[in-house]
Amino acid sequence: MGIGSSTVVMARRSEEQAFEVQLALAGFLTGYSGSTRLAYQQDLRQFVSWCSRQDLGLLVVRRTHIELFARWLEHRGAARATIGRRLSTVAGFYRYCVEEELLTHNPAANVRRPRLRQESPMSGLDRNELGAFLVQAGLSGTRDHALACLLALNALRVSEALGTDVDDLGLERGHHTLRVNRKGGKTVIIPLAPRTARTVYLAVGERSEGPIFTTETGQRMNRHQAARVVRRLAKRAGIDKTISPHSLRHSFITAALDAGVALRDVQEAASHADPRTTMRYDRARRSLDRHATYIVATFVAGASR
Repeated sequence: MGIGSSTVVMARRSEEQAFEVQLALAGFLTGYSGSTRLAYQQDLRQFVSWCSRQDLGLLVVRRTHIELFARWLEHRGAARATIGRRLSTVAGFYRYCVEEELLTHNPAANVRRPRLRQESPMSGLDRNELGAFLVQAGLSGTRDHALACLLALNALRVSEALGTDVDDLGLERGHHTLRVNRKGGKTVIIPLAPRTARTVYLAVGERSEGPIFTTETGQRMNRHQAARVVRRLAKRAGIDKTISPHSLRHSFITAALDAGVALRDVQEAASHADPRTTMRYDRARRSLDRHATYIVATFVAGASR
């Protein structure tokens, strides 16, 4: 075989590997939908771009390369949570490659991930602020009120709320329900409190299909429009904090814990796969109010009488 023939063969193999990688990326992303898929797509796009600049093929990546990618993200000022998510996505992609027998092992399996803060840095609303926010939502249009209720009283992620359609509403054993596509592609049926059910049905009106939350032109509301609604209602309620849709989810979790709801039930309502995620919201608020010193002091005092 001459030099020319060798070059052709090498070029052909390179093309086949490139096609194999594109097929693997597409196959991995096909397993997800909605905002989860978009987030994973963005994570992988950045990783693929970094590998390309290093003249590194995705199927020859080693653990060291992924560690270097993490350090690169760190030097660029990426938050720890962002770096952790990027690495989690990369690990998931290579796990898929192993399952598809494109690789014999996952190079990201043992990559060190940044330690996250033990408490959530998100600014939430206390009980009075949450009440004032919902009062203003009630004085606004039915669409805004329904959105506020689903975010604050059902702890839905904004993408979950905006992804709902009219035909997702239902009735089950006397409970008004809503079918929600959760993060990771899981579909669940959640109950709606009477106030939430009433305002959601008012927002739907006579419509029998299409998105529950629409713009004035009838298009599905997007997350940026929803964020503007939340900020407007917070301003009207006299809340000075920087509030986002996720702040309402945070507020639901802390309000549920303050109300005495069991951690396991709060975890389920918030759709947290790991109870430690729920506990991150709980640590800051419980450090003083629920310190063991109060319980022990009362216990010992009772014994000494």
